[in-house]
Amino acid sequence: MYVLPPFGIADTAAQHELVHAHPLGTWIVVDNGEPVANPVPFLLDPSRGEFGTLVGHVARANPVWKTCARGEASLVVFQGPQAYVSPSWYAGKREHGKVVPTWNYATVQAHGVARALEDPADVLRIVSQLTDHFEAGREHPWRVADAPAEYTAQLARVIVGIEIPLTRLVGKWKVSQNRGEADRAGVATGLRAEADAQAREMASLVERPPR
Repeated sequence: MYVLPPFGIADTAAQHELVHAHPLGTWIVVDNGEPVANPVPFLLDPSRGEFGTLVGHVARANPVWKTCARGEASLVVFQGPQAYVSPSWYAGKREHGKVVPTWNYATVQAHGVARALEDPADVLRIVSQLTDHFEAGREHPWRVADAPAEYTAQLARVIVGIEIPLTRLVGKWKVSQNRGEADRAGVATGLRAEADAQAREMASLVERPPR
């Protein structure tokens, strides 16, 4: 990924925070010379490895898991908040008019070599991990054990677990760091006035970008 210096964020904690907040990653591999992309919800376990380990699962009918046997590189892209930036928000528009539209966004690219786990016990462990994580905080959290055992055993046979120990994380927060203070303030104000929740989230990043 092309990253200009103002936008590159190497802080692992900030990268992990984005992945936790936006866990639906696009898992990209090369299969028979062709790029293949699949949306997969991942749980990031920060305790496993220098950069953490991604944990997820795919349908056994999805051939992507078979690429794991070749030990080739995987890329998972996590897209954080993003928003259009109108040049009318810049203080510079009133001062000199030399402004154009742009797009702000935050993204993390996670690199590693994926491995497939076919054992039903491993599959149920992964499904339980993801379920417990995403159900946390609910008034009545659902557990895998709430479903009939024979039903979950049947499902475990048609799912393959995926683990990706991460070897590198690349973070890019393009959140108006290249603009002056007055322009950034105008962008934050403009974004907060938008109806889109992502725009309001982006406003906070413009005001307080990670370092």
